[in-house]
Amino acid sequence: MKRIAVCAPSTSIVRADADRVLALAAAEFPGIELVIHEQCFAVAGHFAGSDAMRADALAECANDPAFDAVWFARGGYGACRIAEAALARFTHAAQGKTFIGYSDGGYLLGGLYRERIGRQVHAPMLADIRREGGEDAVRRTLAYLTGGRSGLEPSLAAERHPVAAFNLMTLAMLCGTRLMPGLAGHVVMVEEVSEYLYAVDRLFFHVTAHLGGIAGLRLGRVSDVPENDRPFGATAVEIARYWCERHAIPFLGEADIGHDAANRIVPFGLAEAHQGQ
Repeated sequence: MKRIAVCAPSTSIVRADADRVLALAAAEFPGIELVIHEQCFAVAGHFAGSDAMRADALAECANDPAFDAVWFARGGYGACRIAEAALARFTHAAQGKTFIGYSDGGYLLGGLYRERIGRQVHAPMLADIRREGGEDAVRRTLAYLTGGRSGLEPSLAAERHPVAAFNLMTLAMLCGTRLMPGLAGHVVMVEEVSEYLYAVDRLFFHVTAHLGGIAGLRLGRVSDVPENDRPFGATAVEIARYWCERHAIPFLGEADIGHDAANRIVPFGLAEAHQGQ
């Protein structure tokens, strides 16, 4: 039996969504026990409880040896406010855990990867149950936790470089901070949602200046792009390719990740298909 702790380092979830995921896990994944921390339902303005409450819950879940993994309940915004302080409190018990999330959770994944604490996995979160097709997204993560690898991002099967995946805005905000991991030699995958194309261009201007030495970049889905008062004149792929060329970064094409129910799984580091070879 794998025991998975769920906490909310950013924004809160509602009990109806938690109940749906608990029911799905009980019906289809008998080898998993989900334990949802009460902090996930707290509300303090935008956040799932105060900074102190969120940091306490994260450290509690990470340091409890009874848990095999920590699953972030939802993104939104807030993890960056607690990441450094919370990670400083992690004990040796956190080292053996898998930490799972994406979007705003990327602040924690990046900081954990930098500090070499546990295993970091970009994957759907509990709150994705609300999306159209969200049950399949949740199943993808639960299956991964029980050893299934069918939900991995397809390019990983042939990838010989270590990999990492981030929301583009999150990665841009990580750059230059004490949470930013070293990504030289990595294939970096990025995705974005709800940003104008000119803002995507601006983010790539910043991010690519900090990604010197990476093995390449893949672009996930750039979705729900607002309509501007004039066309930008380039697609998201063309934007990514332009800035990669400016910084001599190999552009490797597209990745099957994004803020949607089809979001695929990307374990950080060396692709699992080739570990131990």
